[in-house]
Amino acid sequence: MKNLLLLPILFIIGIASAQDVEGAWKLTHQNGQMVTDTEYVKIIQDGYFAFGAKMLENNHFVAAGGGPVEVGNGKYTETLDFFTLNPLQVGTSTSFKLDMVDGKMVISADTDNGMLVEIWERIDGNPDQLTRNWVITGRKRNDEISRSTPEARRTVKILSGGRFQWIAFNSETKEFMGSGGGTYTAENGKYVENITFFSRDDTRVGASLSFDFEVIDGEWHHSGLSSKGDPIYEIWSPYSIAYNPADK
Repeated sequence: MKNLLLLPILFIIGIASAQDVEGAWKLTHQNGQMVTDTEYVKIIQDGYFAFGAKMLENNHFVAAGGGPVEVGNGKYTETLDFFTLNPLQVGTSTSFKLDMVDGKMVISADTDNGMLVEIWERIDGNPDQLTRNWVITGRKRNDEISRSTPEARRTVKILSGGRFQWIAFNSETKEFMGSGGGTYTAENGKYVENITFFSRDDTRVGASLSFDFEVIDGEWHHSGLSSKGDPIYEIWSPYSIAYNPADK
């Protein structure tokens, strides 16, 4: 009976541990050295992570990576769906020891390049209606909506802690098409992105884009003008529902 009573408690602890890492994080230390010239921001939400990095001096894009993440039993495991620094590592997993120290996330692992220890500081804002990991599944053109099923080639947008990052990639061919991200707000039907990095054009950093949004039947309807000034109407579905690798 005691063992049965412990099961719900252990289950709640497991959920809490997973939720502790959800949000937005900034890399402050790597192998004991402060990270000062490059900004690395990592977003973790709904069992998925993405990071983007840029040079602070000139906003030049440095790298992006991400994919499924698992947390439990003091371990933090990342599997790469995309990785610009070394596409050959797409599909591989790395398991880290996870420690939460004074609200900071400390991960460590013995890698092919030696011991890696990183300290990530939480930079969260509050959760909102769009806090989720999304994948694009539809577009409207000339009042007609076309739908698609995300497969190996997909565009993902992860939002958590007031930060966003979108990524277009192909996990089978290991091709990376682009990524951008920054801060956002989603209030009263208005979604505003403030770009802090963009792989395709550093000069877009600092720009703000405003869109209309509505969540309909659990899907994010997103409309307005693109960064090029073209009208867009996109439909984003929860990633965990729309993309199921077991079915591919």
